[in-house]
Amino acid sequence: MSTYPVDVNVTVSLDDKLLERARKLAARRGISLNQMIRDYLSELTGELSPDEVVADLEALWAESRGDSRGWRFNREELHDRAVLRRH
Repeated sequence: MSTYPVDVNVTVSLDDKLLERARKLAARRGISLNQMIRDYLSELTGELSPDEVVADLEALWAESRGDSRGWRFNREELHDRAVLRRH
Protein backbone atom coordinates (compact mmCIF):
# COMPACT_ATOMS: atom_id res chain seq x y z
CA MET A 1 0.00 0.00 0.00
CA SER A 2 1.25 3.52 -0.85
CA THR A 3 0.24 6.78 0.74
CA TYR A 4 0.57 10.25 -0.72
CA PRO A 5 0.43 13.59 1.09
CA VAL A 6 -2.65 15.59 0.13
CA ASP A 7 -3.56 19.17 1.01
CA VAL A 8 -6.92 19.39 2.74
CA ASN A 9 -9.35 22.26 2.38
CA VAL A 10 -11.18 23.31 5.52
CA THR A 11 -14.23 25.56 5.68
CA VAL A 12 -14.34 27.96 8.61
CA SER A 13 -17.27 30.17 9.62
CA LEU A 14 -16.18 33.63 10.79
CA ASP A 15 -17.94 36.78 11.80
CA ASP A 16 -17.56 39.49 9.12
CA LYS A 17 -15.79 41.86 11.52
CA LEU A 18 -13.35 39.17 12.63
CA LEU A 19 -12.64 38.25 9.02
CA GLU A 20 -11.93 41.86 8.09
CA ARG A 21 -9.58 42.35 11.07
CA ALA A 22 -7.77 39.12 10.22
CA ARG A 23 -7.34 40.16 6.58
CA LYS A 24 -5.93 43.53 7.64
CA LEU A 25 -3.50 41.86 10.04
CA ALA A 26 -2.33 39.44 7.35
CA ALA A 27 -1.85 42.34 4.92
CA ARG A 28 0.25 44.22 7.50
CA ARG A 29 2.39 41.11 7.89
CA GLY A 30 2.71 40.81 4.11
CA ILE A 31 1.19 37.33 3.96
CA SER A 32 -2.11 35.82 2.88
CA LEU A 33 -4.83 35.10 5.40
CA ASN A 34 -4.46 31.44 4.45
CA GLN A 35 -0.73 31.52 5.29
CA MET A 36 -1.40 33.33 8.57
CA ILE A 37 -3.87 30.62 9.60
CA ARG A 38 -1.40 27.85 8.63
CA ASP A 39 1.34 29.58 10.62
CA TYR A 40 -0.92 29.94 13.65
CA LEU A 41 -1.96 26.29 13.56
CA SER A 42 1.68 25.25 13.20
CA GLU A 43 2.53 27.33 16.25
CA LEU A 44 -0.37 25.88 18.24
CA THR A 45 0.61 22.33 17.42
CA GLY A 46 4.27 22.87 18.25
CA GLU A 47 5.64 22.24 14.78
CA LEU A 48 8.96 23.90 15.61
CA SER A 49 11.45 21.57 17.21
CA PRO A 50 13.27 22.69 20.35
CA ASP A 51 16.44 23.08 18.26
CA GLU A 52 14.61 25.43 15.87
CA VAL A 53 13.32 27.51 18.77
CA VAL A 54 16.84 27.78 20.21
CA ALA A 55 18.24 28.71 16.78
CA ASP A 56 15.60 31.44 16.41
CA LEU A 57 16.41 32.84 19.84
CA GLU A 58 20.16 32.73 19.13
CA ALA A 59 19.58 34.58 15.84
CA LEU A 60 17.57 37.24 17.65
CA TRP A 61 20.30 37.57 20.25
CA ALA A 62 23.00 37.88 17.57
CA GLU A 63 20.97 40.57 15.76
CA SER A 64 20.65 42.61 18.92
CA ARG A 65 24.41 42.53 19.64
CA GLY A 66 23.54 43.00 23.29
CA ASP A 67 22.24 46.55 22.86
CA SER A 68 18.45 46.61 22.74
CA ARG A 69 18.34 50.43 22.63
CA GLY A 70 15.17 50.19 24.67
CA TRP A 71 13.50 47.62 22.39
CA ARG A 72 11.67 44.81 24.16
CA PHE A 73 10.69 41.42 22.80
CA ASN A 74 7.04 40.91 22.08
CA ARG A 75 5.31 37.65 21.25
CA GLU A 76 4.00 38.75 17.84
CA GLU A 77 7.40 39.86 16.56
CA LEU A 78 9.07 36.68 17.77
CA HIS A 79 6.39 34.66 15.98
CA ASP A 80 6.81 36.70 12.78
CA ARG A 81 10.58 36.17 12.81
CA ALA A 82 10.18 32.43 13.40
CA VAL A 83 7.70 32.18 10.54
CA LEU A 84 9.97 34.11 8.16
CA ARG A 85 12.87 31.84 9.07
CA ARG A 86 10.86 28.75 8.10
CA HIS A 87 9.89 30.08 4.65
